[in-house]
Order: sequence, then structure tokens, then C-alpha cells
Amino acid sequence: MKMNSQKDESKSLWIWYPGDFEIRLHEKMSIKRRARDVMYPVFWRLDRHYSNIQFRYTYDLPEEETVKISAEGEFSLYLDGKDNFRFNDSILTLPAGCHEIRISVFNDTDAPALFIEGQHVYTNSSWQVTSYQNEWKQVGSWTFDSLENRPSCFRLETVPQEPVSEQLHQGFPLFDFGRETFGYLRFHRIKGFGAVRIFYGESLAEALSSQECYSLDQFQVKDDKTGPKNGREIYTVKEAKAFRYVWIQADPEITWERISMLYEYVPVKYQSSFECSDPRINEIYNMSLYTLHLNTREFFIDGIKRDRWVWSGDAYQSFLMNYYSFFDLDVTRRTLIALRGKDPLVMHCNTILDYSLYWFVSIYDYYQYTGDLEFIEQYYDRAVTLMEFCLAQRNPEGLLEGRPEDWVFVDWAGFENTGAVSSIQLLLARSLESMSLFAHLLGYETDSVTYGKLSSELKDKTIELFWDDTQGGLLHHRTEGVTRLTLTKHASIFALAYDYLTAEQRHSIIQNVMLNAEVPKIRTPYMRFHELAVLCENGQHEHVLSEIRSYWGGMIELGATTFWEEYDPSLKNDAHYGMYGVTFGKSLCHAWGASPIYLIGKYFLGITPLSPGYESYSIQPNLGGLEHMKGTVPTGKGKVTVEMDGAMIRVESTYGLGTLSFVSADIPECAETEVVSSGRGWYKVNIEPEKVYMITYKK
Repeated sequence: MKMNSQKDESKSLWIWYPGDFEIRLHEKMSIKRRARDVMYPVFWRLDRHYSNIQFRYTYDLPEEETVKISAEGEFSLYLDGKDNFRFNDSILTLPAGCHEIRISVFNDTDAPALFIEGQHVYTNSSWQVTSYQNEWKQVGSWTFDSLENRPSCFRLETVPQEPVSEQLHQGFPLFDFGRETFGYLRFHRIKGFGAVRIFYGESLAEALSSQECYSLDQFQVKDDKTGPKNGREIYTVKEAKAFRYVWIQADPEITWERISMLYEYVPVKYQSSFECSDPRINEIYNMSLYTLHLNTREFFIDGIKRDRWVWSGDAYQSFLMNYYSFFDLDVTRRTLIALRGKDPLVMHCNTILDYSLYWFVSIYDYYQYTGDLEFIEQYYDRAVTLMEFCLAQRNPEGLLEGRPEDWVFVDWAGFENTGAVSSIQLLLARSLESMSLFAHLLGYETDSVTYGKLSSELKDKTIELFWDDTQGGLLHHRTEGVTRLTLTKHASIFALAYDYLTAEQRHSIIQNVMLNAEVPKIRTPYMRFHELAVLCENGQHEHVLSEIRSYWGGMIELGATTFWEEYDPSLKNDAHYGMYGVTFGKSLCHAWGASPIYLIGKYFLGITPLSPGYESYSIQPNLGGLEHMKGTVPTGKGKVTVEMDGAMIRVESTYGLGTLSFVSADIPECAETEVVSSGRGWYKVNIEPEKVYMITYKK
């Protein structure tokens, strides 16, 4: 079903209790994972929509008006709170004058929703709703705007695709679709009687391993209602799968005309672009876009083959990549709402302590990139209760610790996460900063001051307790009142990212931790995302570009068409595909593998919002050793295009006020405006929308 990306408040919209459409959709999504055709549901609590809710709206009509009422569920209408005015008719004439209507809707299968069509009285975001817990809230709504386009019918789009090649393997056909994809396999004019067994693979080795491939299908062909009609239709398998290769083993009597698939996807718009003097970097960038797109679905998911779950730490990175590529806020909002779920809280997001904290940081970033305060306001109460839940887990020293039932993740790495982990404290400090900002924006000044004070105290205490002068960085964890001498990169990464260090400490960490070969290396693209970002923040662009060529380029050398969950260059042949003790357990299309999108957009093209929603923004391009580059980054209401080589910078934008900052060995020139010196070889140019600026400089 194709839908518009923006609400149209001039016509009727389906409305529901805020968050319930997203929470119900998340529940459906969370049980779609299959391991060898067996359901593999998430291992955390799945929240449900409220089944019984009531809407209210006050109108003032000069004359009576006839409206049409529809609901997802059973409904009844009350006029001015009088029981003798109960209605459940779909066509109703409302009396003139000022009146309040309340409509109760019950649905225990899908989220209750309401749709009213009238000239002056119709459903939109101005209505209120309650779950009968002494609260009235602004309703939730989206682009569902007709009886045919209703919330419970939401589906992703599909388009046919054909395999690029077919060959026989052990007498059975093997199909190659050319690159990683996701969707439903289809049999055209299948005939005969017997069994069909399908083995899917992200790699060729996986598809040909009928005993160990992660995904498979099987069905019977026969002339009855349980199978495809013999030779008279296209038969589409019931469940979508991730694959590149498909090996089909069918009984001898079965034939078909051809095989195809329905590619399932979200119709996002590719709003960013990048090309440079290095063809491999261009290939990495474009493959990153495709990797992210495949994992942009009902929500931002981790990987399309194995989990297909909504993980907060994974989504945090997808949000940032999305701001530098598609800028799709519908998927972003759905994901944030689904991750938070409902009260009362008894476990952290995805059962992981740090993933609860990533939720706050994600909301903070959302506001910075979009300026959407209405969304923050609508879900602020859920942020408050989540923060209360987190703060209740502080130990007597005031440090946040995991409980026995919590998973303190940090990263896939060989270290202990017991006691108070320094990375967790820094994430909590950042989360408290975020809450302080939200409270201030919404006028809760007392709460803002409280959150800010807690953040400052925790930040100072963390640096005091975990900083090690001898090793020049932050130690990993503290147990029984003693900071252990384990040095990792993780806490130092967050301290750098959130600007919690002195200039001397920053320099020490870069030299003694981040660029120190003796400190354990980051294993996964998940934490490499953070590592390479802070290296760019500290001027290590050439080093980062070399890492991108080596790490992501290494996957391409091995035939990757999307980027993986993990890459270890020391592995050989099919050993690359194993993970978690499963022969083909590694995801070969994992969202966190797409981080070059973010790194290139923010640190090489150098575009960052300075005020919420890109009202103002900075441009600090850096070639990082490239000869030239050109790229575009979306800014929500517009876009910024930057082109640069060793002698020229060209900038063009369509929205907001920008500040271009760059280094030049000589005094630069710009015919369009004044170039201002910032000292120490740095210069600035103010960028206005709808103008083109050409700056000549000396590298």
C-alpha cells in the first residue's frame, strides 16, 4: 500500500491512542523471525495496544451536519455525556450548536481506531483520547486517510524481480538474484503433485547447505485448497525471506514455467549522494545506502535474515545514518515509539541496560535533526518513567549498575561488564542531559535543573573514578568499590563523543587509547561506528578513510553485496559466515554495517545541524586524503551540496543558514560574499539558501 509521507489535516484521518498503532505493528513484526521455518519470537515482553479506549471532541456548528463514522472495532457515541444519546450507527446527524461528542471503541485484535467524515466535524490530530486511566492525550495519527487505507491494513510495498542466472546443482535448479534482497519467492504455472523444498542463502555456501541454511520453505503441490492450483496461477510463498541464492529441490513430477520474486520494501527517497576520486569509497557508500534501505522496514531492524528485530542500540545508529540519506521520519518515529513500549517498566529496552539509555540519546538526536518538539511533548511522560526506572538502579556510590536479570552489553568483546561500567555512566550522563533539555523546552524548569545537576555530578564522578593517568584513558569497570585496571576503548569513545574531557585528556586518549595498537581492537561495525566518528571529531580523517577502505572494502573483496554484522579478515572461506556457534548465523546484511553513510556525510562533507531542524548548520568539509569529492545531504526541509578539491570549495543549499569553516594556507577568495578569518589558518563563510558559493583556497 503506497502512502503519502505527510499528514493532510484538511481531511479525515484515522486516529488512535498515541503509540498503539506502532506498538501493535511491533508485536506483529517481533514474531516474524524464523529459524529453519520455526518461529523464533523476541525474548522480551511484547506490549499490547489498549483494547478499550474513548475519543472526545468539542464542536460548534451553525447548523446540523451529517457525518459518517467508521471504526476499527465496535463503537458507540455519546452526545454531551448523556447515556440516552448513545449511537452506533455509521451515519449520524449531529445537532447544531456547541456539543461534545465521545466515542468509545473496543478492539482486542488490532489497535482501536476511529474515522469520521464530515464537512466540519472529522477526525484529525486535534481530537483527544483516553485509556480510562484518568488522562486525556492528543490522539495518534498518520497518513491513513480513507476506508480502504486503514491502520490494520498497513503493508510494505512490493515489486517483481527476476533472477540473474539459473544453473543446476546436483540435479536441482539454483537461482542467483544478483545481490542480497528480501521478499517472497514466486512459482509461475507450477504443475504436478508432490513436495517442494526451498533453501535460501545470503551466500552460495548457505543456499547449498540444505542441513544448515538458516532459512527454508516447503509446501505441497496438489489439486486441492491447501496448495497452488495446478498450472493456473502464480504461487507466492507465505513468508518473506532474506537471500541472494535459492536452491529448489522438488519432487520429479513437479514443473514450473519460471521463478521470480516480489521484492518487499519501504519506498524511501534516496536524498543523499556522494562521489569522490576513490572508486572503492564510492562503491562502499552506495552499498551502505542499499544495506540501510534493506533494513529500513516497518521499523529500523538489525538484519533482514536472522533477527529482524528492533534493537535500540542498532536503531540509534540507523537513525543517524537515515538523517544523512533518506531522512525518513515515519520509520524513525515508529521505531522510537515501539522501542519505548508501555508502562509499567520491569525490564530495560530489549533487556539491555545500555539500550534503554540509547533511547534517550536517540530522542535527543531526533530533535536536533528535525526540530519536532510536538513529538517530544507527546512522549515526554514515557521518557520520565523510563528515566525513573534507570535511576532506581544506582548503587550507593550513585553509579548505575545492571541487575542480575539485565544484559549489560556495551559490545561483542571479551571483557567483563560486572559492577559499574564506565561506558554506562557516560551514556546515563548524556541521557540526563537530554532529559534536562526536554524538560526545559516543555517548560518544566524545576525538572530541567534536577536532571542537569544529576548529569553534571555523574559526569564528574565518572571521570574521577575511572580516569587512569598511567594508561592515559578511562578504565572499564568498578566492582566492590575498586576500579579495575582493564583498559578498553569504549568509555573513552563516549567521553570523546560527548565532550566530557579536558583538551589534555582528549589528546591523551587519542594517542594512548584510540591509536594504540596494544589496546584491544574494536571487533564489530557496531562499535566501530562510534570509534571512527570520534576519530574524525579529533582530526583523524585520513586514518578513518584508510579504515573504511580496509574494513568495508575487505567485505567487498570477498563478494559482499551488502555489509555484514561482523568482518574478521583473518577468517578463511566459509568461516566468514558463522557466528554465535551457528554455521551460517552471521547476518550478511546488517544495518550497523552501513555506517560509512554517516561518517561521510557528517565528517567528510562535514554537515551538522547547529540548531534544531537545521535552522542553522555548519559545514566543515575534509578531503581526508581524497583528491576531490562531491555530495548532497538532506536537511529535512532542504538539502546542502558540497563539492571540494585541493583548490576549490563549492557550496549550495536550499534551506537554513550555514557556516562554512575550512583551513587555507593562503587568504581564500569568494566572489559571492566575504571570507572571515577565524585565526590559525581557519576561515568562515556564511551560507544563505538558494545561492551558489565558490571559494578558492590553498590546501
